[in-house]
Amino acid sequence: MLNVAAAAKSGNDGFFFVQSSDTHWGFAAPAVNPDAAGTLKKAVAAVNSLTSKPDFVMFTGDLTHVTEDEKERRKRLSEFRKIVSDLKMKNVRFMPGEHDAGLDEGKAFKEFFERTHYTFDHKGVHFIVLDNVSDPASSIGEAQMQWLSDDLKQLDKNARIVVLTHRPLFDLSPDWDWHTRDGAKAVEMLMPYPNVTVFYGHTHQEHHHTTGHIAHHAAKGLMYPLPAPGSVPKKQPVPWDNTAPYKGLGFRGINADVNKVKYDIAEFGVKGERL
Repeated sequence: MLNVAAAAKSGNDGFFFVQSSDTHWGFAAPAVNPDAAGTLKKAVAAVNSLTSKPDFVMFTGDLTHVTEDEKERRKRLSEFRKIVSDLKMKNVRFMPGEHDAGLDEGKAFKEFFERTHYTFDHKGVHFIVLDNVSDPASSIGEAQMQWLSDDLKQLDKNARIVVLTHRPLFDLSPDWDWHTRDGAKAVEMLMPYPNVTVFYGHTHQEHHHTTGHIAHHAAKGLMYPLPAPGSVPKKQPVPWDNTAPYKGLGFRGINADVNKVKYDIAEFGVKGERL
């Protein structure tokens, strides 16, 4: 782990960014998180207080908690957007989770954030944001897969690539919907490129996995933790621990060394404490 306060790089050889995931704005269950209305706001303040200022912040899905009420869905997306507008850095990027987009194939999400999948480049790294949640079948889908193929064909084989998804691209726990039905096909497309790293959310816990040379890193959530995959018969939020408030919640800082194709991860709690 890096010392984020001292190690964030400048120039073209490195940079520092924040990944925040599964904020679930609109969730309400005091036994799981009695501070549901305050957790996101605390995290925004914590990111603003980091000694090393991130180049950008990436929210990897489930910005809001699911609701079948279309009016309420838009209200939650609007409230979420207003809260995160308090981030001091204005380079803030978003992608949906299934709670945001699974019921309407991303329609409401796109009204607020325009795109569910896209690419961007930052200081020598090509970022690919994949949408594996708008399709109710938990798939990327043929059209987006062709888009991915076309994008990759434009890159040098040694390109530095970071893929951002909500669900994992591999079968972490299919019974818990911790997979992407056609994720193996996307991984296969990425395999010819030796410098690929994947960051994702959805599992509400830190998790690390490799498929061949590709590293996959799951982030904690900001609203409630979930148990380790397969550790209990039924997937459900871990109850709040009064002796350890905000346990299992947080965001992460990622220091990218472009020359070495290295991503050092630092985990932070909701209030910005180093974990």
